[in-house]
Amino acid sequence: MNNRHGIVAAGHPVTAGAAAEVLKAGGNAFDAALAAIFASCVAEPVLASLGGGGFLMAHQYSGQTQLYDFFVQTPKRKPPLEGIDFYPILADFGTAQQEFHIGLGSIATPGVIRGLFAVHRDLCRMPLRAIIEPACEAARNGVELNSFQHYISDIISPIITANASSLALHESPSQPGSIAMEGERLTQPDMADAFESLAREGEALFYLGEMGRPLLHACDGSGGCLGPEDLEAYQVIRRPPLTLNYHTAELATNPAPSVGGTLIAFALALLEQERLGQWPANSYEHLLRITKAQALTQLLRGERGVDRDLDEHTSREILGREYLRDYRRIMRDHSAFSRGTTHISIADSAGNVASMTLSNGEGSGYVLPGTGIMLNNMLGEEDINPHGFHQWPEDRRIASMMAPTMIFTPDGGTLVTGSGGSNRIRSAVLQVLVNLVDFGMDIADAVEQPRIHFEGGVLNMENGPTPEVCQQLQQTFPQQRIWPEKNLFFGGAHSVMIDADGALSGNGDSRRGGVCIAS
Repeated sequence: MNNRHGIVAAGHPVTAGAAAEVLKAGGNAFDAALAAIFASCVAEPVLASLGGGGFLMAHQYSGQTQLYDFFVQTPKRKPPLEGIDFYPILADFGTAQQEFHIGLGSIATPGVIRGLFAVHRDLCRMPLRAIIEPACEAARNGVELNSFQHYISDIISPIITANASSLALHESPSQPGSIAMEGERLTQPDMADAFESLAREGEALFYLGEMGRPLLHACDGSGGCLGPEDLEAYQVIRRPPLTLNYHTAELATNPAPSVGGTLIAFALALLEQERLGQWPANSYEHLLRITKAQALTQLLRGERGVDRDLDEHTSREILGREYLRDYRRIMRDHSAFSRGTTHISIADSAGNVASMTLSNGEGSGYVLPGTGIMLNNMLGEEDINPHGFHQWPEDRRIASMMAPTMIFTPDGGTLVTGSGGSNRIRSAVLQVLVNLVDFGMDIADAVEQPRIHFEGGVLNMENGPTPEVCQQLQQTFPQQRIWPEKNLFFGGAHSVMIDADGALSGNGDSRRGGVCIAS
């Protein structure tokens, strides 16, 4: 008999602690998920914001599973290019650099606030004022900047220092004008006030009222793309999950029009017949097949243009027998082919589970006055604009790699996982699932195993496989980058499990400062 209230895995102790506190107070997994969203905005401001978008996969103890899509939407109109406030910055990851675009012209219609209220109406049992209390307390008392949050703040320092309002969210209390150092305590009183205003007045405060008005005024006068009609018309979409059987387990993941879930399901469908468990984990045979599945998934992404055109029909076609047959043949022939996100997983003792992934991109540099809320830069994210910037179709959900995912086992167990990491989300989730289902690892080992990611002709590998295995892989994938230690590049798959007896376990991915708290 399980006497715990629940368990949560997330990217920061404050985020996980807020969810655990709500579970202990009698909230369910969905109350805890909302508490975690608000707290993550305070404790993980580079990765989470009410100005972004996300997804919640919700499984109720009654057996119903549903995906809440509150990801960002492209604007209804595309202004002339010469007037758009849109410019590049360079983020330095140490081993690699990546260009991002920010400015008012990079902001897509945010959905998190609508999503919070939709989930609250449908699934929660605590009042929103009680749910936000841990986040408000953390925002007013301050959160000590840990090493991981300082690391990612340093990576995107060109965005943080783009203007005074952005810097104010991260400014050192001891050295004004500089980004806070590890160990310094940051307070966000404006953010706490904004949370309380939303809880009191509702989502219309942003989408129809005075909270959103400064954003619209700035976009109208200074080169943004959003207008009043974008905020007014935004809707949360409830979708049935994309499901797939993998060996004896059932997968439920993010459906079309998002891309990540379909690509994960496609890779698993390719791998199922390979029976990876017959070889040791991190062996050449194991990693070769994982890499080839990732390479074929990347080929599929380009061949079918899924970022622009994926719908339920196309998703079913991709996972159909004839289409998979052709790609499985390529697998057998051994042919070679040339970010700002956080995840939260929660289970309560009643059997409700929540898998939630949020993203603000890297942030646009624009902070909603008086709220501490940084708006997203999704129109400036190369990974989700593969056909080029300013080529987006009007008034459409942006195709996301985010893939909150669940696995249901025949004995009644449930795994809840997902990841941050942009294009690496699909490879992180895929490898966690393979580690659990094919290799029978416990959840901690499944999450912490070394990962690989193939993209753009380069096989990235965390330190773990032997030099001999790396050399063997180089015969098929000659371009390799060996990362000396675990890195946020490979995602952050914070995961929890309920086993057949109702026992709870979990693991916060160390690559992204993860923690796991049972209450």
